[in-house]
Amino acid sequence: MPALVLLGAQWGDEGKGKATDLLGGSVDYVVRYQGGNNAGHTVVVGDQKYALHLLPSGILSPGCTPVIGNGVVVDPAVLLSELSGLNERGVDTSKLLVSGNAHLITPYHTTLDKVTERFLGKRKIGTTGRGIGPTYADKINRVGIRVQDLYDESILEQKVEAALDFKNQILAKLYNRRAIEAGKIVEELLGYGEQIRPYVADTTLILNNALDEGKVVLFEGGQGTLLDVDHGTYPFVTSSNPTSGGACTGAGVGPTRISRVIGILKAYTTRVGAGPFPTELFDDDGEALRRIGGERGVTTGRDRRCGWFDAVIARYATRVNGLTDFFLTKLDVLTGWEQIPVCVAYEIDGKRVEELPYSQSDFHHAKPVYEMLPGWSEDITQAKSFGDLPKNAQAYVKALEEMSGAPISAIGVGPGRDETIEINSFL
Repeated sequence: MPALVLLGAQWGDEGKGKATDLLGGSVDYVVRYQGGNNAGHTVVVGDQKYALHLLPSGILSPGCTPVIGNGVVVDPAVLLSELSGLNERGVDTSKLLVSGNAHLITPYHTTLDKVTERFLGKRKIGTTGRGIGPTYADKINRVGIRVQDLYDESILEQKVEAALDFKNQILAKLYNRRAIEAGKIVEELLGYGEQIRPYVADTTLILNNALDEGKVVLFEGGQGTLLDVDHGTYPFVTSSNPTSGGACTGAGVGPTRISRVIGILKAYTTRVGAGPFPTELFDDDGEALRRIGGERGVTTGRDRRCGWFDAVIARYATRVNGLTDFFLTKLDVLTGWEQIPVCVAYEIDGKRVEELPYSQSDFHHAKPVYEMLPGWSEDITQAKSFGDLPKNAQAYVKALEEMSGAPISAIGVGPGRDETIEINSFL
């Protein structure tokens, strides 16, 4: 049985939660492998809407085991809050597993994140201020706090004190902020440790054993390809690897385990935060996409920047992820336009460029080259098969598929769980 990776093929917010939820009833494990509570997934089940920030979307599927892998950074307060909120709504969260090797976001990480972003002023990156970057920095600098450290008080005290020796110097001397007391941090973390103890496990062993037994495992990425710290629009990126390779390191499985890699594409393009965005719209069309698509960040609450579909980005995502399939979401949002522009290439310094430029400067100056496709006015939210779509909507999907370099195997025609057209099964 397959091990699947499902990830964002643009700048995030493509509708990964809907795609994961669609597959959730058919898989045994759903694994978050990177990021933290800076990612947000919205899942609509019947008349209920769930906003998930840290938890895998599979937590809403009975019979599925949700897993937070070693590559995720975990804010224990957020984790417990999300679990409590779901429990209050009658969702069974008892199957959740959390890697003991996952790193913890502490109060000093969130403090540093916020003051640093304010200090940068116009040069700010546009972070969510949730401590994600500082936590990953500590991980790489080998001064991070892991979930397993919560169960050895002596080690926890040593690590927190060592981390704050340097960070308090920065807070006091650079940002004019009060120093943070190590004892209070340790006490708070120990309290969280007892509450999350039932969920902590050797998730790498569990997942590999599950694959050996023929179980179906879905690896769910947060953010999107263009926010990958190595392969995204650096420095306007996240601090981890949402691309498919991150699933292996962030969950502890080998690349030979992966059988399919599914990229989630919005039928247009959005972005939250700073950074270049060639197809961004500043006119009535952009405002219409934002309004009709409900384009507001699940985690940040910020309005998303909106633009037309960018096939250059889609091709890039296919290449760096080794995509085998696309899931196209929010096709219904485009209903009503007589013509729909699609970016097929860029113009940079007077030259046509078909692929994403590796140079940050070139990408910043890239101008979209558009091809106009005929639109449709018919309501498509009730479509159950590809043939139910208007001819122009079918042509739009086929054109995007050809431009993007991988087959579109499913189409979202509305926000609901049942508002999806399956063309080819992912399993």
